[in-house]
Amino acid sequence: MKTPDSSINQIQNRLAAALRKTYKEDASVKLSSYREYTVIEAVGNRTRFSTKHQIDALYQLAAETVADWVVQDEEEQRIRQLIIDEFHFGKVEDIKDILSYLKPELSEDNPEQQEMRTRRKHKVSQQLFVVLKDCKDLNLDGFMRFRFNDYMQELREIVEYAVDEFLMDRQYKEFISLLQYFVYIQEAKIPFAHLIHKGGNEFELLNDHMEAIDTSETNATLTMELLEKDVNFEDLIVSTLISVSPQLIYIHTREPDLQIIQTISQIFENRVELCEYCGLCHNLDRFAVSDYNKS
Repeated sequence: MKTPDSSINQIQNRLAAALRKTYKEDASVKLSSYREYTVIEAVGNRTRFSTKHQIDALYQLAAETVADWVVQDEEEQRIRQLIIDEFHFGKVEDIKDILSYLKPELSEDNPEQQEMRTRRKHKVSQQLFVVLKDCKDLNLDGFMRFRFNDYMQELREIVEYAVDEFLMDRQYKEFISLLQYFVYIQEAKIPFAHLIHKGGNEFELLNDHMEAIDTSETNATLTMELLEKDVNFEDLIVSTLISVSPQLIYIHTREPDLQIIQTISQIFENRVELCEYCGLCHNLDRFAVSDYNKS
């Protein structure tokens, strides 16, 4: 293999530890360095490895050890290279942000993702085992370059998901920034408005006279063009608020972490006030209980 010394040492140490644990003194690891490559050689006692079954067991252990190194130590670097070479993101910050979307995918703490990592490791070890059975000498560089297609395709799909999430998030931030600008340059048209969250996806907008604002009659062209997607009620709320341009928006909700609430807070910034509990909220709760009792 033509590989950095740190990687060679990692594989050698892992293989030596695995052999020592399984075979005690009957197997060892020998490291030989040449001008252009390094050889890690597993040497076994002939009497201990006299049958094909015993030799296959040694090959399997070696294959699992190298596969463990591939997934544990090499995977993130391969993902970085995919981001650069195939998805054409070269900026350090972009790569860092894309990798942040992959942390759950690569985490060992997530049982589902751990199962996927174990499956990838098993796939690599099986491929390595097949090669070792055919030829006891394994060119690891060549194997990783030409025999890693299935494994690399799975990494490619993981990266594609992360890139999609990254681009969507960046588009969302740009959209928010643009709407913040429109809000900033607009003068307030009414003193304040109430956004009442009735639960789920149900909202009601009241103006400063406590009258309902009809979202269906609001000119939402600006926001809709910016969104460039199907119109939904949440979009209409944002568009209506921009159109009526209140100096202050009181948001009455029991779910302040809801995405639409967070979006409005981001767009209108210091013109938003979240209501913890007021008379309006009390009436809303009272009506909700009444509706529940009727049903």
